[in-house]
Amino acid sequence: MSEVMAETDRSSQSTTEQVKDRVQDATAQARGKVSEQVSQQVDTRSTQAGEQVSSAADAMRRTGEQLRQEGKEGPARLMDQVAERGERLGSYLTASDGDRILRDVESFARRQPWLFAGGSVVLGFFVSRFLKASSSRRYRESESLDGRYRSAGYVSPAELPAPRPQTVPPPRTGAVGGGFGDDVR
Repeated sequence: MSEVMAETDRSSQSTTEQVKDRVQDATAQARGKVSEQVSQQVDTRSTQAGEQVSSAADAMRRTGEQLRQEGKEGPARLMDQVAERGERLGSYLTASDGDRILRDVESFARRQPWLFAGGSVVLGFFVSRFLKASSSRRYRESESLDGRYRSAGYVSPAELPAPRPQTVPPPRTGAVGGGFGDDVR
């Protein structure tokens, strides 16, 4: 009898280990897919951002040339420096794949954690300002859309008349006592 129980224990342990191995394999596959998707998104977005930064750097370089023609050498040099850094950043973003960018960001965050945290806060502030500005634009657009719907006879729920509050008559009080239950006639 004890041999049967020992065999059952070994069987359940091997089944448990098999299930554990399968779960670990599935988890590793899921992580790999998510990592691959993140890398692809970073690669796509960085290429787009790199093209935009390079375009902005070209515009800064032209502005620097205009300033130089106007005799403003100091601001022209500053624009040239900004344009050069923009071109380097743009070419880095365009040429780098998602894995390289993620590795570089991780490496920078390890070397300079406080600077990375501060930069993240600043970036978060600018993103929140951008989202706030774009939300007010979307609100204005939805208002103009509501105007078109109203002209077609649509009324939004916010424009429906408010329900009238029901009035409740005041409680009657008896002539004597005015207490609870003294109201009986």
